[in-house]
Formats: sequence, C-alpha cells, structure tokens
Amino acid sequence: MRTVLFTLMCLAAPLVLAATVYKWTDENGVVHYSDQPHPNAEKVHVQNAQTYRSGATPSGGASSASPAPAPQQGYAGCAIADPADDQSFTNIDALTVAVRTDPALRPGDQIYVLLDGALVNNGAAVGNSYTISPVERGTHTVSAVVKNSDGGVMCQSPGVTFHVHLPSIQNPVNPIRPH
Repeated sequence: MRTVLFTLMCLAAPLVLAATVYKWTDENGVVHYSDQPHPNAEKVHVQNAQTYRSGATPSGGASSASPAPAPQQGYAGCAIADPADDQSFTNIDALTVAVRTDPALRPGDQIYVLLDGALVNNGAAVGNSYTISPVERGTHTVSAVVKNSDGGVMCQSPGVTFHVHLPSIQNPVNPIRPH
C-alpha cells in the first residue's frame, strides 16, 4: 500500500508545485515518505514527469508529390473458432482447425496455423481452416497468425488447448478389443 502511495506521490509531485518529498525509516525498520520534514529524514529527488509534444502538422497546401498510400489497418481480432478451448476428443484421426478474423481476411493476407508452437503444413499458409491428420494422443495447443504480403504480423490469436484420448491396448474397456 505504501508503495502505491509513494508512486502516486511521485507522479503527482511534479504537477503540484514540484513538492519536496522526504524519506525516513522509523525504529521498526518501516520506511516512510512525506511532504513534511521529519527528524533524520532525507530529501528525495523526484524527476519531472516525461511529456511529449507533437510537431506542427504541415499545412494543407498543394504538393507536387503523390500522396503516400494509406497504412494497412490491423485486424480487430482473430481467434480459433474450432476446436473450443479445453475441448476433449476421443478416437479421432483428424481434427479441423477453423480460424475467424474480424474483419474478414483481406486480399494478400495469409493465415498460418501453429500446433504446439510449430507451424503446420510445412510452414505454408493454410486459409481459414486446416485439417490436422494424424492427431497424436495428449494435450495440444493450437493458435493462428495472420501475416500481410510483406510477412508482417497483422494479428495473432490466443492459444486454444484441446485434448485427444485414443484407445489403448492395455485398457480393459477398449472398444476395439473387448475382453
């Protein structure tokens, strides 16, 4: 709590007449900060707040140079639509991963899918959906990255975890080999 209070004081100090801050430690070893002097207190130098002022904008006069192309806007979001997070699958050989972007995928942009942190499809773009086959038993994480034509990342989805359960020969209730 005192750290938060000190931080607020440090931020507000340059704004409020550049107040002096004093620091001292009491007999219990607790550090105190105040704007009032105290015996055995030392002054704390608080730097001025960092500010930024933009440069003057050019006037709207005519120019012989052609206007620069508008920068490509990013995506409001991208996500794995299927499978759902923490979804479990039993006895599957393939799994289709569906990717959703907002807005829709722009011309020139490409989607790449990562399974457990590694690119699928030998690192080639996959489109809005990709089927992973075969799917190994265990817990996996899938995510997607949208890149523009220059290879710049436009959007990255959060990872979605899914679980794959496959029958085992050692399982006494194995549907493939009943006992």
